Amino acid sequence: MHICTPIDIIKMSIGSAFYMLEKLHNRFQGGFKMVKVKLTDGSILEVEQGSTILDVAKKISEGLARNATCGSVNGKVEDLRHEINEDCEIVIHTFKEDDLDGKKAYWHTTSHIMAQAVSRLFPNVKFAIGPSIENGFYYDFDVEKPFTEEDKSKIEEEMKKIIKENLTIERFSLPKEKALELMKDQPYKQELINDLADGEEISFYKQGDFTDLCAGPHLESTGKVKVVKILSSSGAYWRGDEHNKMLQRIYAISFPKASQMDEYMQKLEEARARDHRKLGKELELFMTSPLVGSGLPMYLPNGATVRRLLERYIQDKEIEMGYQHVYTPSLANTELYKVSGHWDHYKEDMFPVMKMDNEEMVLRPMNCPHHMLIYKNKMRSYRDLPIRIGELAHDFRYEDSGSVCGLERVREMCQNDAHLFVRPDQIKEEFGKVVQLILSVYKDFGFTDFIDKFDFPKNVKRVREYISDEANVDRIISEYEKNRKKTDQPFYMYNMTIQNHSPYDKDAANFKQPIKIESSKYDAEANRYLNLIKYSDDSLKQLTSYFEKCKEPTIILFLGDHQPRLTDEFMNKITNGQYQTWSSEQMMKRYQVPFVIWANYDIKEQHIEKTSMNYIQSILTKTAGVKMTGYQRFLNEVRKEVPTITSQGYWGKNGKFYQINDKGSPYYGIIQKYRMIQYNMMFDKKNRRDSFFEVSK
Repeated sequence: MHICTPIDIIKMSIGSAFYMLEKLHNRFQGGFKMVKVKLTDGSILEVEQGSTILDVAKKISEGLARNATCGSVNGKVEDLRHEINEDCEIVIHTFKEDDLDGKKAYWHTTSHIMAQAVSRLFPNVKFAIGPSIENGFYYDFDVEKPFTEEDKSKIEEEMKKIIKENLTIERFSLPKEKALELMKDQPYKQELINDLADGEEISFYKQGDFTDLCAGPHLESTGKVKVVKILSSSGAYWRGDEHNKMLQRIYAISFPKASQMDEYMQKLEEARARDHRKLGKELELFMTSPLVGSGLPMYLPNGATVRRLLERYIQDKEIEMGYQHVYTPSLANTELYKVSGHWDHYKEDMFPVMKMDNEEMVLRPMNCPHHMLIYKNKMRSYRDLPIRIGELAHDFRYEDSGSVCGLERVREMCQNDAHLFVRPDQIKEEFGKVVQLILSVYKDFGFTDFIDKFDFPKNVKRVREYISDEANVDRIISEYEKNRKKTDQPFYMYNMTIQNHSPYDKDAANFKQPIKIESSKYDAEANRYLNLIKYSDDSLKQLTSYFEKCKEPTIILFLGDHQPRLTDEFMNKITNGQYQTWSSEQMMKRYQVPFVIWANYDIKEQHIEKTSMNYIQSILTKTAGVKMTGYQRFLNEVRKEVPTITSQGYWGKNGKFYQINDKGSPYYGIIQKYRMIQYNMMFDKKNRRDSFFEVSK
């Protein structure tokens, strides 16, 4: 339990008294001084110097003041109690869907309420961290044993009591030495304090008998929180490091209204309904069993059919290219990996060694050494080269039990792998054939006209080892101008850049980094990535600036395919260890990206909050104002009723999620029609109505 010492409280009281006296003195001496506050709508509000953010909210409206959770002063988020002493810009935050700062203050306050409840019920508890997250909050506790369902029910009831007590929440600061003394019985808090710079004033928040280390902001009192719900609990390593102690994490959420809680719980149930593990069971694609083992899925007949078709497809492709397929054992002597050099680098990711007779055996994590031995099996002449060895191999990698999930993270996988043995003079040709194999797969899916990296000059501008976005833009402009010399027909180009691709672990002489992030949360890799984004931003400006001057109507669609793959260490740091316990649904959010449609002529400005890739082409053609196919017009009509379609289900315009085969859905009819047309377009070529999928003359 965290309690300020009497002397600290006396100091705080004396300090407050002197501050109030100083304010009164200034008023009598100099009268009232007014400061100008710029609001989000651009208007200017004059308030008395020393007014709080809450005072500003009250001047705007009493309703806003009641709903306010915190405010931003010149971009910095502060408590509502924060005083304004100079001209500034202020944003009042509330618990709105799109106001992340407002929700964070609300949920962070509730995390302290939960910690206070735990301290009352478990007096010997040690506190770690309790941040707000995307949906709610969590707090990590060091307790003697994991929380039971009964424990969590008691904690939730105690939280409701603390809310009813309506305890005032007070902020105060201490120097580092005093802060360490205050937290002398809390080792995790002491570790966090020691990480802070010397001389820095360290802030705390106190509510009743509970005090916690925290930067804020927080609500004014515990009574501001209305509805709470504990969701789940799990183990979590301190600071996300498996070498540290396992703590007990409780996830929870809170809302200002009971109706908001009901809506959230409904969405949670819908999310569970579309979990791919649930769908895998319902569609009889795969199954798992504790009797088989964690991370070891078994494909059922339906799933096996899909897998078999994919395997046959790629094998036939490779056979056409001269690949010889082999089968190698999933088990091998440890000496094999020691000789190959893999043992020193990958043994931590392998399964434990099995002793059999006089051998030490291990499940293989890769196929390279096996294929090397096949090549070495007999004498080879240079005339035999190239030799291409391919295999659909079963590999095993030891994933932590906490990270395995359905088919997303597994301990056994089927890897399409190949090794080519060539003479030095054959390297270029064979590399080209590998590229051709890839391109032939693309062609099967309708992509026929390519410009790849080999079409760029050797001295092309690069960032790190990759062709730069700037060079890509130059090539787009060059291709456009070349095309214009040949024809006046519409020009279309799809360009995919690689400049920003991972890894981000190295600097390079051709990679200047003008952006320097000061926050300790952002490591060198994150800094490199953000500099690469700056490069891309500059190149997008270069592209739009060129076509802005063109008389020909031009439209550009700009989007990404996923968020950056930064290190687990970094992700744990910015999520306070949460990344280790992310669900499959949370992981999917890393594939949510913005997109922009720009034109050099007037187009209707609009904001599309959510959509899916299947609609992008129809959105683009409609925005461009060009003639559409029957299929594109159909997609736009479907989008009105079903705004988002994923591989796991769809969202209707009513905001609810439905499984594809949900016959009770009000959109079942249009989804079935959509599925039939998709099938007709892709597979039913015999009965396909080409006129529907092509622009009519």
